[in-house]
Amino acid sequence: MEFVIKISQFLLSLSLLIVLHELGHFIPAKLFKTRVEKFYLFFDIKYSLFKKKIGDTVYGIGWLPLGGYVKISGMIDESMDKEQMAQEPQPWEFRSKPSWQRLIIMLGGVSVNFILAYIIYFFLSFAYGDVDITTDSITDGYSVTNPILTDLGIKTGDKVIAINGEEIETISQIRKKLISAETLTIESGTEVKDITLPEDFLGKLSTGKSRSFFGLRFPFVVGKVTDSSANISAGLKPKDIIRSVNGVPLKYYDEVEAKMKPFSGQTVSVEILRKGETLTKELKVDKDGKFGIVPGGDLGDIEAVGYYNIIKRKYTFGESFGVGLNKFTGQITSYGEQLKKIFTPSTGAYKGVGGFKAIYDVFPGTWSWQDFWSLTAFLSIMLAVLNLLPIPALDGGHVMFLLYEMISGRKPSEKFLERAQMVGFFILIALVLFANGNDIFKAIFK
Repeated sequence: MEFVIKISQFLLSLSLLIVLHELGHFIPAKLFKTRVEKFYLFFDIKYSLFKKKIGDTVYGIGWLPLGGYVKISGMIDESMDKEQMAQEPQPWEFRSKPSWQRLIIMLGGVSVNFILAYIIYFFLSFAYGDVDITTDSITDGYSVTNPILTDLGIKTGDKVIAINGEEIETISQIRKKLISAETLTIESGTEVKDITLPEDFLGKLSTGKSRSFFGLRFPFVVGKVTDSSANISAGLKPKDIIRSVNGVPLKYYDEVEAKMKPFSGQTVSVEILRKGETLTKELKVDKDGKFGIVPGGDLGDIEAVGYYNIIKRKYTFGESFGVGLNKFTGQITSYGEQLKKIFTPSTGAYKGVGGFKAIYDVFPGTWSWQDFWSLTAFLSIMLAVLNLLPIPALDGGHVMFLLYEMISGRKPSEKFLERAQMVGFFILIALVLFANGNDIFKAIFK
């Protein structure tokens, strides 16, 4: 069931982004009376799953879900239609239009992606608001399990008080700032120390087995009792919070292993918090010092025990315009920093580049419209930024040549554009193979 939910979200998001991106090219092309021969979701190599011709345009769905396209008459694109280009230019063709119209047509796709991302962030802000946790309320530090961090001398219970010298006020700032982090200021007990991160820190994180960073320390929340557990009939319910064992306080789940070992093979008395009511139950501990309970927990469980200062913000319709804009620009800046790291080989960040499986993996296994739209907004920005890279065959490559034409007054020859398109096509194939090859490598060797 989890696979069905994840793949459904993945395909819905991908299809939505592709159709709207191509619509961004299609609409200005039609406005400038440029003929659009094809409008396709996915690629129709050899055959189509569906196609229908309306007017001059064939609308269809291909079988290869690696993108989509519009084929515009008189434009040198991935179709490499040399026969058409060898004929005299026609008034309805792309190449016959003024350079400013061609520029608008080429920028239409990325413009729609940027606009879509902003609209999504606006409505997410209005519908859901924001939830965050202040760092000064995290008195017992974070959960640290990633070997990349522990090898730097950071351990569970340590606090992150600054990144690159800038004070951290909320936990949401940590993940955002880690991308460009060079130094971490850590409070460990009574000691405050600065830790210089290795240059290839992002590369190590992306190739490591663990994806955890600085996690919140959760109480011991019952997710479910395993069928093989001796406590299957103990009357435990999901969301029960175990607070103590034989009178020994158990504040966080990460303390279980150390505090349960002395009770291996025994029956113990546990104090449980259930919907604000305190209960006492007798539970059996196995020889490994475990109850046979799969832990659960979410932000609501943290709120129930009052460990942290949880900030919930609601925004009016008017306020959401500004909040959505801040999220939109912040995400663009963050993704720009990621690209800068990726194109700097010494950081090793390129090792974290992923393909379609990596995108599939970011979607949750349970359906959440908030998560779906948030991820779709990010992917829309990612699609727009990548398409603006000055690589022939991408929108950015076409824009680069158009700007050259507008500034110099000279149009590159069609032969040059054909060769550039071919070079760009091979660059794109190499990037796709590299990204998806990374996915395969991680799946095999992790």
